[in-house]
Amino acid sequence: MNEAETRAELIDPALKAAGWGIIEGSRIRREVIAPGRLVGNGKRAQSDIADYVLVYRGEKLAVIEAKKRDLPDTEGLGQAKKYAEKLQTRFAYSTNGIGIYQVNMHTGVEGYIKQYPTPDQLWEATFSEANQWRDRFAAIPFEDKSGTWEARYYQHNAIKHVLEAICQGKNRILLTMATGTGKTFIAFQLAWKLFQSRWNISRQPTLRQGSVTTRRPRILFLADRNILANQAYNSFSAFPDDALIRIDPEAIKKRGRVPKNGSIFFTIFQTFMTGRDDAGNPTPKFSDYPPDFFDFIIIDECHRGGASDESTWRGILEYFSSAVQLGLTATPKRENNADTYAYFGNPVYTYALKDGINDGFLTPFKVRQIDTTLDEYIYSAEDELIEGTVDEERIYTEADFNRIIEIAERERYRVQLFMEEIDQNQKTLVFCANQPHALAVRDLINQMKISTNPNYCVRVTADDGKLGEQHLSTFQDNEKTIPTILTTSQKLSTGVDARNVRNIVLMRPINSMIEFKQIIGRGTRLFEGKDYFTIYDFVKAYEHFNDPEWDGEPQEPVLVKIARGGEKSGAYNNSTTDSGINRGKNRNESTEVPSPKTIKIKLADGKERTLQHRMSTSFWSPDGKPMSAAEFVERLFGEIPQLFKDENELRAIWSRPDTRKALLEGLAEKGYGEEQLTEISRLIDAEKSDLYDVLAYIAYASAPMSRRERVLAHKSLIFSQYIGKQQEFLDFVLEQYIKAGVGELDRTKLPQLLELKYHTVRDAVEQLGSVAKISEVFIGFQQYLYSQDIAA
Repeated sequence: MNEAETRAELIDPALKAAGWGIIEGSRIRREVIAPGRLVGNGKRAQSDIADYVLVYRGEKLAVIEAKKRDLPDTEGLGQAKKYAEKLQTRFAYSTNGIGIYQVNMHTGVEGYIKQYPTPDQLWEATFSEANQWRDRFAAIPFEDKSGTWEARYYQHNAIKHVLEAICQGKNRILLTMATGTGKTFIAFQLAWKLFQSRWNISRQPTLRQGSVTTRRPRILFLADRNILANQAYNSFSAFPDDALIRIDPEAIKKRGRVPKNGSIFFTIFQTFMTGRDDAGNPTPKFSDYPPDFFDFIIIDECHRGGASDESTWRGILEYFSSAVQLGLTATPKRENNADTYAYFGNPVYTYALKDGINDGFLTPFKVRQIDTTLDEYIYSAEDELIEGTVDEERIYTEADFNRIIEIAERERYRVQLFMEEIDQNQKTLVFCANQPHALAVRDLINQMKISTNPNYCVRVTADDGKLGEQHLSTFQDNEKTIPTILTTSQKLSTGVDARNVRNIVLMRPINSMIEFKQIIGRGTRLFEGKDYFTIYDFVKAYEHFNDPEWDGEPQEPVLVKIARGGEKSGAYNNSTTDSGINRGKNRNESTEVPSPKTIKIKLADGKERTLQHRMSTSFWSPDGKPMSAAEFVERLFGEIPQLFKDENELRAIWSRPDTRKALLEGLAEKGYGEEQLTEISRLIDAEKSDLYDVLAYIAYASAPMSRRERVLAHKSLIFSQYIGKQQEFLDFVLEQYIKAGVGELDRTKLPQLLELKYHTVRDAVEQLGSVAKISEVFIGFQQYLYSQDIAA
């Protein structure tokens, strides 16, 4: 009896007998918990799929892992525990349809039971203390927008923990969720449950007084940027129109009062902090509401000031102190956001960036670290001082450039570097030192672009106003390709839900882990065909990976010097046209700050033509740490003994398309995808070699040969096994292999190769014999291509 038969004939009837799927509110579901980490070429690592999840009254109570009857009943116990931990169910079960093994994930007690518990028994075992509000929340299903919306497992966990905190009477609640994991979705579902259950701050279950029920809650969504408040407002469209209120300063000014006739209110801190009394004196607008007006307040990106002791916005939260307040943040506790954690307490649930990437809900990334010979500057008399007063003894560093000193040639060189590296058709965000710098970089990009569109690159900063907002909106539209690149300073570090961002360029220092994670979050959102995104780091931002709170304890990244091609330290012939680097005032995006006159330097003639650079690449490892190329090789070397025992076995595996494919999939599962292996091939000067040579070099220090050299060395041996038309076909296949690599030898490529050579498969059959015979030749010749014996 196989597993499907075991489930149908033994497990399903046993669950039905216990009332599952029969008793109202009970469900049995097979759940794809996580789709699996993206590993490249549109492929994913193995997904996490629970055979059975037992759901009652909207709560996931248990996981069952099933195996076929002939296997031990605890064969699936490890998987059951793993899935129960992810779904945070109280109970896990392993069964072969005969024995039922139960684990209490909270107490650790485990052992055999005779039959499955009923839905009510499992509910009572999970929630030992009754709570009226828990029952009321459970009675309200998630809003699924006609089946198009479904909570991911971690979103379900977050919602469950917040509602449980409310049930327990907590007034300050914190969720720490990585950027791109759907905090707005979570906020919506929480508001939906509270709204539909008629929960309010009185915490009294709904009473009926005649035909009148107690009021619905008044909920405030509080952000610090209009784009975030607007995105949330639009996401809450399933609520009745008269329930949603966007608190708008212009509307307040026009009507002379704040809106109160609604249930879900959206605004930004700044709107609440502006206003004037009858005498014209500044007065916060939030005080126009009674202190107990709101029942529940959601503070988005709460680490950015609302909970800070020093923040003037803190007054809003204190004024509405009677409300239950939920803080949403993407960052773990740090020194510079400790006030947030002191105010809200420890998070009731955390979902980290590494969890999102390893589960496959976020896109992994690689980091290109770029050093140039102008990362620091000391004034030389041969350089021309165009403006300002330069300190001849001072070493000007990254923090000084484009703030107190400007060197146009330096910025032009940097822009040239990344424009040569990126695919210029891919959407890209460039973070600059300030608004004038973003303007200058925009112009440099447009001077160097391949595109003929004048709006290829635009600036989006505070100074760009509504035009900038329009450009941002168009950029976020995945159907539109122009603008392709946005330059900015601070404005786009949060709140940009552009799923198809493929490159992030850092041209200004990133001063905190919080900001670094937020900026990375601009690229982590999933998009079809997007296997990873790339960070081009000119400012050593990668050093933030060394922070212990960066989802683990990464080692110091290793900068690898590469002496070839586009990766070498190389000269650059720079033009001397004005880049516009000196345009605009020295200001940031929010305030005008008087500053000394900016120093402007023009490099001496000849210097600009000898600027040098070096690059290295770091990858995202499955344990949440960035790996330099050297670390990648070292780690892969340690894994190889589990994959093949010697070079002869590697050669045998690689010689057949099916076993080669299985090996590549196994490598990808461990975090060594074809993208990473190809990157390593550049490191060892084996770009034109087979991936076989890369593995043999890492494992056994075998000297790599190019694909062309491999073909020339083995062609006589190959042709000695085949005749006439077969040789002609294999000659064509080998040319494709030389051009494109080992992927051309995959079994799935055969139909394409036949059509390319013979136009149709039918014509190929006329020349070469049956499809089976052609397949035999295509698979068979590969053993000779990788043979150790080479015909003379």
